[in-house]
Amino acid sequence: MLSLDPSGPEWDCPLGSKDLEEEGPWGGDSGLPPTGCFPGSWRQDVGLDYKGSPEGAEARAWTVYYYSLLQSCLQQAGLPETQDRSQVPCTGCPGAEVTLCVLGSPSTFLPVLLEGGVQSPGNMLLCLSPAWLMKVPAPGQPGEAALLVSKAVSFHPGGLTFLDDFVPPRRATYFLAGLGLGPGRGREAAELARDLTCPTGASAELARLLEDRLLTRQLLAQQGCVAVPATLAFTYKPLGLLLGGDASPGLRLVELSGKEGQEMLVKEEVETFLHSEALGDVLQVAVKLSGWRWRGRQAFRLYSRAELGTVVDTVLALLEKLEEEESVLVEAVYPPVRLPCSDGPALGPGLAVRICAVVCRTQGDRPLLSKVVCGVGRGDRPVRHHNSLPRTLEGALAQCGLGDAAQVAAVRQRVKAAAEAALGAVLALEAGLSAEQRGGRRAHTDFLGVDFALTAAGGALTPVALELNSGLCLEACGALEGLWAAPRLGPAADDAAAAPLVETMLRRSARCLMEGKHLLVVGAGGVSKKFVWEAARDYGLQLHLVESDPNHFASQLVQTFIHFDMTEHQRDEENARLLAELVRARGLKLDGCFSYWDDCLVLTALLCQELGLPCCPPAAMRLAKHKSRTQLHLLCHHGPPWPAPSLHAVPCCPLESEADVERAVHQVPLPGVMKLEFGAGAVGTRLVKDAPQCYEHFSQITRDLQGEADHPGIGLGWGNAMLLMEFVEGTEHDVDLVLFGGRLLAAFVSDNGPTRLPGFTETAACMPTGLAPEQEVQMVQAAFRCCLGCGLLDGVFNVELKLTGAGPRLIEINPRMGGFYLRDWILELYGVDLLLAAAMVACGLRPALPTHPRARGHLVGVMCLVSQHLQALSSTASREALQALHDRGVLRLNLLEEALVPGKYEEPYCSVACAGPSPTEARLRLLGLCQGLGIDGPNYPVAHFLSHFK
Repeated sequence: MLSLDPSGPEWDCPLGSKDLEEEGPWGGDSGLPPTGCFPGSWRQDVGLDYKGSPEGAEARAWTVYYYSLLQSCLQQAGLPETQDRSQVPCTGCPGAEVTLCVLGSPSTFLPVLLEGGVQSPGNMLLCLSPAWLMKVPAPGQPGEAALLVSKAVSFHPGGLTFLDDFVPPRRATYFLAGLGLGPGRGREAAELARDLTCPTGASAELARLLEDRLLTRQLLAQQGCVAVPATLAFTYKPLGLLLGGDASPGLRLVELSGKEGQEMLVKEEVETFLHSEALGDVLQVAVKLSGWRWRGRQAFRLYSRAELGTVVDTVLALLEKLEEEESVLVEAVYPPVRLPCSDGPALGPGLAVRICAVVCRTQGDRPLLSKVVCGVGRGDRPVRHHNSLPRTLEGALAQCGLGDAAQVAAVRQRVKAAAEAALGAVLALEAGLSAEQRGGRRAHTDFLGVDFALTAAGGALTPVALELNSGLCLEACGALEGLWAAPRLGPAADDAAAAPLVETMLRRSARCLMEGKHLLVVGAGGVSKKFVWEAARDYGLQLHLVESDPNHFASQLVQTFIHFDMTEHQRDEENARLLAELVRARGLKLDGCFSYWDDCLVLTALLCQELGLPCCPPAAMRLAKHKSRTQLHLLCHHGPPWPAPSLHAVPCCPLESEADVERAVHQVPLPGVMKLEFGAGAVGTRLVKDAPQCYEHFSQITRDLQGEADHPGIGLGWGNAMLLMEFVEGTEHDVDLVLFGGRLLAAFVSDNGPTRLPGFTETAACMPTGLAPEQEVQMVQAAFRCCLGCGLLDGVFNVELKLTGAGPRLIEINPRMGGFYLRDWILELYGVDLLLAAAMVACGLRPALPTHPRARGHLVGVMCLVSQHLQALSSTASREALQALHDRGVLRLNLLEEALVPGKYEEPYCSVACAGPSPTEARLRLLGLCQGLGIDGPNYPVAHFLSHFK
């Protein structure tokens, strides 16, 4: 029986054929493209030629073919025809904007292109011809080249597409190509992808490895948690990466010294294999060729296990076709799983299921299953990608008779584990390869398609990995999402198979744009900001530091250290001028300047103004820094537009003397909250119920906290003035925002647990928020409106609010990146780095962020205080013990202070958090951990602090 390769295109190459053609342009035959394939009414007189690089007749025919294919795909998806804007070239800022470039078949990459149009409008570009791209040598990077885009189809929200010319050309910040090594465009794409300065999601070198069935099958078998078909391989001059003999379970590799005179060896090995226990109850085996040259165009033969002689003869015939690094495979063919059917016994051959999973590389090189799609067909025929309709896993299993929700969930979990393990194995392999072996320093596999057969091994439904691919699974997932049938405004973030891939493209683009940028950091911060210097090294940032402490540890971690006393903030304007002179005197060529340290924010804005660097206006920073002025300013901001920020402001009164206190207790409803005007970390913040408590607390703070030396790092360098504000009932939340040009690019909402009144030191937190979607939107919009109302248009800001029965109320605006654990949690859950976003804004670059970032789980954490946990922090929950648990993945530790020094006014020592697939599971894990470590106790009831997160 001759059968097409299940994963390949639908053409037949008989085994007796002498001339097996190599792969043509992007998976088609070489020569001219098919004609008359796309009935449609779109315009034909579009500007597909690029003046700077004219194409020959054959290349032009392929460009027209792929343009028509794109229009056909858009038509079937209910999306509008591409508009030709090429007569008026687009101008931009080459090197200063995200440019995600795809070179390949529109039908394969349409899910990525549409999702990119949603997440990064106008920056996702499809090139239909290699002639639209050009490599130019990169200065200072020998052997590498920048990739310039002169012409492309750009994608926008709502599925809108435009044919654009770019003058000057756009510089790619990410490149993804459909690759092939045959004549035509596949070879051109491979050459374009090689040794680029921008990140690439594929290369010919990596594709050659990953689409070699023998290599990847051995790679997966070694993982132990990924089942592969029992396989006997005869290989001629194999890849150095292959292990000979029985190095992998169920996989036998026989290395041949030559292609002739192997009859006895082949017969002996085949006979042993056909009678081996590795085949289990399999009745048939397949004989096929393996190697890049045979990708997607070979046939294979199916034989009964009893047909020893025929199998041997077929293997010997195929050996003659082998070239170096190619193999002949004899592998198990698993019969269709027979599932109980409610309609009675099946009369025909039954149904076979082929499972296809797309898995993407996410933040921290962690694999994430993005989508599962299935094909269902007759049990006596191979199920291929293009000869079966895509279905959900649940739908496919139900069609075959399995409707039990628990069993279906178990199958999905096994597919998820196997698919993610497969990409993990690939990433581990790549980590051991040189840049030359990968096809460039920036070449990495960012997504993978894994094809599975479903077997009933050991009585359990088990996915068996048949092969790895890229475009076929992605295309199938796009079809499942309904891209061919119904109009839509872009895949929903929770459903789109390409969403994690586009997020990775944006993340890698941001790194590309920022590598080598010179930034001045004003104020180094304490131990809680150690991550800054590690991240800067990872991102390739060149940091220069201004710091008051001449012995600060960070002075040894930066390109330039400028020691400058910045503690007298009344002299910020004068200091800004002096610092600007120092910067110029040292010849620093800065791309940006920023700060994440509260005390230095106004000085940083003034310094940026002196140096002509992007930043929020100093007046806006002063307004946000001054807590009572923030509230009073917003109270007067009644709009339009509506809703106005005044709806979120809270009545308050500034306090500098006892006379101010006397006036305030008659103006502000009590109970109220008294806190430092320029404070941080809730130090000195207290609930006051009546006038005597107001006088007492004001007197105490005035006496205890007079200057920076009394409690460094909480803003006393600005003075110890206070304010009294109305106490509002409700749950407390943080909203971390990224703004650029007054536009909201991203927002992350977290929930805080109840505080230990009368103090307001944070106790617990949960992310993502457990608020209802409408409430979450209200919080984000309130935070956004308050920032705009204060003139904060560019930057990363942390806004603290309470959600009351009447809506969100502002506690305060911190005009810098969120402190404590927030940056770490957002990076862990969403893959978005607020530090990198702040650095990009400081350089005048729009941060490369996904429009709708998706959380990859839940984190619930609790704060540890020296006053409450000194014994535990010195024993069961010591820094070393917590760090060990963090390294094992049991908890997530964020250290906020260096020393265990108790004090009257304290900030949290550390945050301890647990992750989980749901807030309930994360909460229960954390509660059990805190009980075991001694963090929970009668005076620090963790269960109570976590009660808001149920």
